[in-house]
Amino acid sequence: MKEETIFDIIHNMDKFTNNLIIQWNKIFNEELGVSHILLLGHLANKGKSRPSDIAKFLGLTPPTVTHLSEKLVKKKLAVRSTDEDDRRIVYLSITETGKEILHRANVEGQILRKNLFEKLTSEEQQQMLHIYQKLNE
Repeated sequence: MKEETIFDIIHNMDKFTNNLIIQWNKIFNEELGVSHILLLGHLANKGKSRPSDIAKFLGLTPPTVTHLSEKLVKKKLAVRSTDEDDRRIVYLSITETGKEILHRANVEGQILRKNLFEKLTSEEQQQMLHIYQKLNE
């Protein structure tokens, strides 16, 4: 494959992803970014977690997780707690309100993606599915 073609694929994938994030930010007006939602998703899936573990799992720096969690705690979407045996260890947990926001963010994201992919024919959707499955192997 020509290097130019690979560059075009990468460029268009990035452009699509950026456009998707911009559109999602416009419809999901909770003053939260995608990274906040990813952090909430981690807490919903893994349960209470140390910020350092969250940073490793999401590929973020610890200061970034601290910054994101400050906003989540302030908006009452997450809470901090300390370990009973070692009070130096801090955990972050999702709240019920956080679960509701996460659910809404996921639903709105699904609707947005569905609307975008409906522009493709059924055959194009199948081709795209095959390509994504192959790339994820």
